Amino acid sequence: QVNIVESGGGVVQPGDSLTISCAASGVISDEYAFAWFRQAPGKEREGVSCIGTRDVNTKYTEAAKGRFTASRDRANNKVYLLMKNLTADDTAVYYCAAESWYPCSSTWFPASHFKSWGQGTQVTVSQ
Repeated sequence: QVNIVESGGGVVQPGDSLTISCAASGVISDEYAFAWFRQAPGKEREGVSCIGTRDVNTKYTEAAKGRFTASRDRANNKVYLLMKNLTADDTAVYYCAAESWYPCSSTWFPASHFKSWGQGTQVTVSQ
């Protein structure tokens, strides 16, 4: 059983940067891949980034490419998402998800592929 807790969300202004975190427990090896998803009001959940099993691959969707950086702290079972130059379009609930033996070999990593989810953290970008 993998338990996930996200934190670090908040209200920021356009152009600001923000780092959100994902703490995982029950994960004892590097077999797990971690992905970030987000869901804006009235929209479907969309993928943002994916760090694959054993960190072999890190992929970003178009929404994140060039502005977001995902990273993993193996020693502490944490995953981070650094978001730069935020805009109102980035306003959403951000979710961390984990799945075992998942390569993240492409920018297509549907939410249905991930079994373990956190409760989400709200990021609001507003003047």
